[in-house]
Amino acid sequence: MTSKSGVISLALGLAMTGSLAEAGDMETSGKLLLTGGVTNVEGAGGGGLASWATVTGYGTRDEWGANAHATLVQLPDYQFRAGGVSVGFHDRVEVSYTRQSFDTGDTGAKLGLGQGFTFNQDVVGAKVRVLGDAVYAQDSWVPQVAVGVQWKKNDQGAIIKALGGKDDQGVDYYVAATKVLLNQSLVMSGALRATKANQTGLLGFGGGKNDDYQVQFEGSAGYLVSKRLLIGAEYRSKPDNLVGLKEDDWVDVFAAYAFNKNLSVTAAYADLGTIATFKDQRGLYLSIQAGF
Repeated sequence: MTSKSGVISLALGLAMTGSLAEAGDMETSGKLLLTGGVTNVEGAGGGGLASWATVTGYGTRDEWGANAHATLVQLPDYQFRAGGVSVGFHDRVEVSYTRQSFDTGDTGAKLGLGQGFTFNQDVVGAKVRVLGDAVYAQDSWVPQVAVGVQWKKNDQGAIIKALGGKDDQGVDYYVAATKVLLNQSLVMSGALRATKANQTGLLGFGGGKNDDYQVQFEGSAGYLVSKRLLIGAEYRSKPDNLVGLKEDDWVDVFAAYAFNKNLSVTAAYADLGTIATFKDQRGLYLSIQAGF
């Protein structure tokens, strides 16, 4: 997955607030529609491309909630797939697991890896809300803030070494701030991530250009067309560690629709830039999330 490939996740997350539209929709048994968020490319609840401060599921402070997701991104020369589960406890703590697959298809033979060669990665994450409430604190400009960690393990250590990566596993740390402005129908989120990951870890961690942690920015902005439909865009900056395999930033535009609290679908157009020397990797992203 490449820098601009962040698209693959962007749509995901944006769906999350697809229904934060009206405070009047509050329910005693849970959060507003979609406030539990969708699942981003690494399995965290909130944005698609970017990590948000929201906690997955519809559980309130006395409840718990969970989601399962499946994501597909079809590009000219590659295919990205992801699936996993996440659980939120008391609207405070979130734990998640996601399995990512980056299928090189016919391109694998051109790269000398073999037809249909696939990089797989497991991502285990945890997030804790430390401040604020993104939705219900409408009388305050203070956003909801959370800190998170993600452990990532790739199954192609030998290939990663051959590509110049320093390791096949690593840990990312991030802090995210998210705010929903119901009167303006706006959703805004920003995050800072300390990482060594190449293409979120699908091409390993560290490289000949750099093997130290770098701080990267993740940002999301969405407009609630209705309480069920959210449109917007996300951006994610990326490190550039590997010699000869330039990594671009991710960007995309998306539309997320919530049928109800149990099912949402997100579609996006992603510009993933250059991936492993193949340029102009642009394509459609589709993600579905089910839960409670």
